[in-house]
Amino acid sequence: MKKIFKLVTFLLAISLILFGCGQKQTQQDSSKEEKKLDFGGRTMNVVATSEKYKKLFDKFAEETNSKVEFLSMSSGEVISRIKAEGGKPMADLWFGGGIDAFIAAKNDGLLEQYEAKGSEKIKEGFKDKDNYWISKGITVVGFLVNDSVAKEKGYEIPKKWEDLVDPKYKGQIIMSNPAISGSNYGAVKGILDQKGAEKGWEYWTDFNKNVDFYSKRGKDPQEKTVAGEFGIGIIPVDKSAFDAAKKNNLTVVYPEDGIPWIPEGVAIFKNSNATDIAKAFEDFILKPENQQLIAELDGKDGAQMVIDGAKGAELGLPKDKLIKEDLATFGSERESILKKWKELVGEK
Repeated sequence: MKKIFKLVTFLLAISLILFGCGQKQTQQDSSKEEKKLDFGGRTMNVVATSEKYKKLFDKFAEETNSKVEFLSMSSGEVISRIKAEGGKPMADLWFGGGIDAFIAAKNDGLLEQYEAKGSEKIKEGFKDKDNYWISKGITVVGFLVNDSVAKEKGYEIPKKWEDLVDPKYKGQIIMSNPAISGSNYGAVKGILDQKGAEKGWEYWTDFNKNVDFYSKRGKDPQEKTVAGEFGIGIIPVDKSAFDAAKKNNLTVVYPEDGIPWIPEGVAIFKNSNATDIAKAFEDFILKPENQQLIAELDGKDGAQMVIDGAKGAELGLPKDKLIKEDLATFGSERESILKKWKELVGEK
């Protein structure tokens, strides 16, 4: 009996020791997971299409003891500038802009390969299979109409792409050059995918007759329509567009005959000075609470297409109207599409 008692006591003691070691290991693992990144006040330079994400970057900077500096630039401008400077990166992180430019940058060897933590949650088609870029959401393309200008000029608000070829809208439409604006490249590519190449180019030929010039900045169509310089802007439809419409007597239009869309990318520039901070940022944005913040800044509709679960402003996107597009050719056909576009519009 004494032997059995001693054996039980011995086994109990061993169990307590093992439990204590396991608990200690769990605490150590937890401590490792909770350890905060500290980049010692170093700066990450970011190329972004908009500064509307400042709140997101401020949160990252605070959590990681880093600083963020912005350079605002359209996606097409990024490619042109890096090539002009012999491949030298202008920043550490590239945030936002049409995925066509990211695919082109990957093919030109301008991006750093990195598999971000949490990237397995991203839906198929919205991340590079070789881990050179991920998508933060989608941008959809529609119209912003200045109601006061429409009333003054005596025309009704256009509801479809087909409406925009009517001669009554001549001189009233502003669109950014698709070589500069990823969103408007998405519009051109979307219509070509929807109608087929022959009818698609016929459409853009008729559309071009109503456009006096194509702006050199991605922001121009929204800003100049708000200012009343044009009646109709071809724009990326997001929360900022609805906010502008509410304040300035404007109407946001999702085209009834099909909504072009384009994934927006995030990538790290190759040979940048703060690659480690940029990698940490990619990990950061894929955390659920930060996906939530992106959805609040962008609008839920765009963010939801990439990763499920984020909640934000409902912008009323009719998803059944999204054009069926070929994402595989967004990058591979970019050069030929832009060449044909330039031949079509000339020096406008």
